[in-house]
Amino acid sequence: MEEEAAILVPGDIISIKLGDIVPADARLLDGDPLKIDQSALTGESLPVTKNTGDEVFSGSTVKQGELEAVVIATGVHTFFGKAAHLVDSTNQEGHFQKVQFLVFFSLFFAVFISSTHIQKII
Repeated sequence: MEEEAAILVPGDIISIKLGDIVPADARLLDGDPLKIDQSALTGESLPVTKNTGDEVFSGSTVKQGELEAVVIATGVHTFFGKAAHLVDSTNQEGHFQKVQFLVFFSLFFAVFISSTHIQKII
């Protein structure tokens, strides 16, 4: 059964097969192992083998096999959703933001000083 990710809820049974992007976090039901590319989530360069009872994560791609799974989390409650929320909720300013601010401030100050100096000359 093919379902749109937006209408899935925990407890739904989904079928995932070669080429599918996993629509929600799910636990695999009985069947042969799957090979899953979860590099977008974990950074692993090679597909991992998932067996009956293992979890597959939303946003992963099925590289081999076909299996049914029960949905255990959707939307912001998925592994990917929680990670995105953590990144979004941080209030700390990173090194790049500090450097970017200093560069912008320095350029603004240089332009201001230059324009003031030019006005004095004229």
